[in-house]
Amino acid sequence: MYDAVVARLDCDRMQRLLVDLVDIHSPTGAEREISEFTALHLAEQVGIDAHYMPISEATGNVYGVVPGSGTGANLLLYCPIDTHIEPERDVPAVGPGLRADMVPQARVEDGLVIGLGASNPKVMVAGLVEVVHAIKDAGIELLGDLSIGFAGGGMPWLNSQRDHVGMSTGIYQLLMRGLYPDYCLLLKPRPGVYPEEPGMAWIRVSVRGTFGYAGITRGTPGFRSSIVPAATVIEEIEAWLPQYTERNTAGTILPEAWIAAVRSGDPDKPAFPSATTEIFLDLRINPRTSPAEVRAQFAEFIEGLRHRHRDIEVDWDMYGSLPGGMTDYDNWIIQSAQRGWEQVSGEPYTETPYQAGQTDGAMIRRLGIPTARVGYPWPPASAPAELNEGLGGMGVASVEDVMQGVRAIAYAVIDTLTRTRAELGLADTVPSLDGGLVP
Repeated sequence: MYDAVVARLDCDRMQRLLVDLVDIHSPTGAEREISEFTALHLAEQVGIDAHYMPISEATGNVYGVVPGSGTGANLLLYCPIDTHIEPERDVPAVGPGLRADMVPQARVEDGLVIGLGASNPKVMVAGLVEVVHAIKDAGIELLGDLSIGFAGGGMPWLNSQRDHVGMSTGIYQLLMRGLYPDYCLLLKPRPGVYPEEPGMAWIRVSVRGTFGYAGITRGTPGFRSSIVPAATVIEEIEAWLPQYTERNTAGTILPEAWIAAVRSGDPDKPAFPSATTEIFLDLRINPRTSPAEVRAQFAEFIEGLRHRHRDIEVDWDMYGSLPGGMTDYDNWIIQSAQRGWEQVSGEPYTETPYQAGQTDGAMIRRLGIPTARVGYPWPPASAPAELNEGLGGMGVASVEDVMQGVRAIAYAVIDTLTRTRAELGLADTVPSLDGGLVP
């Protein structure tokens, strides 16, 4: 059955869909057009029961199903569908101008598809659709239901201009509206089968001074800059972040952390130095560590900073958090995905690399659904170096490379949905909160 499915996986068909998806701009909170397009594609081109599920006027999700005979599990193929760059507003944050991988317009060059979101998430959507298409074409009789879903609000940001959508808001909506599977398979860049995902803690550090005026004589009593001391605070944070990563590394998660933004004053009023300079950072959270524990670790760091720099007034808060999630390494879906990886690579699965990339998998696992994240080589080795610099718009995809993960997922689908619930160990068990199974 697996061979029959692999024989029907079509790189050209997958690439055509990828080009269509890249050409539809889908920033977080404005995914309606691409979600409606994808639902229609699943219904008309793949031939499955698929629907657009609105959340608001601007955004919504996609859900489709290939029904089985009713004696097996429900397996969800999932990835987010939104992109993280708004071309019209993100210059110069993304650079002095928009590169080809930051523009929602697909280009096909030397076997690569280039355009905003091409490698994350658009090729993931196209790859999972291709799995379903090949299974349908092969006429495989499934015992369980094969579900496929794509959600908006998956990017790690909270869009204040669109109802604060983001940080896994879409997948939560999808799962709360009747789609609650036994297992989930995610397709995501970086090779390997991942049983866990990091969470995130977003920290705002505020350095305080006094509101001033550019005509004040330097050294005037009562005026304190907030901007100059912020440079010292930034250096202190930057020195502490590797210690945080080392302290919290465990399992397959190496929780990176970065200073992401600095904000102070009004560029329209440079004559008036700001009383506050804010520093924003993202700390990735190992699923073995709670956001509350991360808060305590950062509080400990701030107390040390205050002791070392008594002349700097600083306060802070955690303004966003999402815990990590983990699936038992011995769970069926992890083992099945690893068998799929072995089938594709022709080698035993021996090691899962460290990673810190956040996905909706953390939320899915936290809701009790055992989940395997299956990856693929990325960035493409053949991609121009300048388009991979800083990861940019995550916009360079090789369909051939992604097919490695697609084939592994196809194996896990066949391996899982041609067995009864009893064979899978689901007959007399319920999901536990950590994604394992309990009697």
